[in-house]
Amino acid sequence: MPAAERGITIGDFLVPIRVGERLSSRARHVALIVAGALFIYLSALVVIPISGNPVPITGQTFGVLLVGGALGFRRGLAAVLLYVLLGVVGLPFFAEGKGGLTIVLGATGGYLVGFVLAGALVGRLAELGWDRHLAGAIGAMAIGNALIYVIGLPWLAYVAHFDAATAIQKGLVPFLVGDVLKLVLAAVVFPAAWWVVGRRPGER
Repeated sequence: MPAAERGITIGDFLVPIRVGERLSSRARHVALIVAGALFIYLSALVVIPISGNPVPITGQTFGVLLVGGALGFRRGLAAVLLYVLLGVVGLPFFAEGKGGLTIVLGATGGYLVGFVLAGALVGRLAELGWDRHLAGAIGAMAIGNALIYVIGLPWLAYVAHFDAATAIQKGLVPFLVGDVLKLVLAAVVFPAAWWVVGRRPGER
């Protein structure tokens, strides 16, 4: 049966086989989930504040899309949820070193909720094989990125008392160019990674 039909993602190849044989399946899944959450945290360290705007430019979108695509639906969902929960309990995991429930309930909270859904969706699309070629990978990343805004923009408008035009101006427009670059970069990674995996002799 083809790998895509079995729901295998590139994350299944991140732990070397010789190491993986000494780890239980559950331990490997947990390790990948924790690593995914930490990767999103590291991506959140890339922050460019925007004057007068409650939403900064960050690397989180890149991290979420990459983790979702690499780990698949369940592990991707778990990794992003773990990242958000670590921030909710007060660890400085969110953008600009912030943490706590108030961030999730604040103006940018919708983007965090969107991250969870996007990570899961991109993960599922990866399981279906979208990430095996460039066009599919770009499509998966674009859909995941759009889902973040579907949740984030109405949330921003409600919490910050913005009208629709202001929410779009502050919560979407400043990020379009960067988002395109991030999603294309994330999309390129997957076909390249599958090409490398395909050239490894005796791999699964």
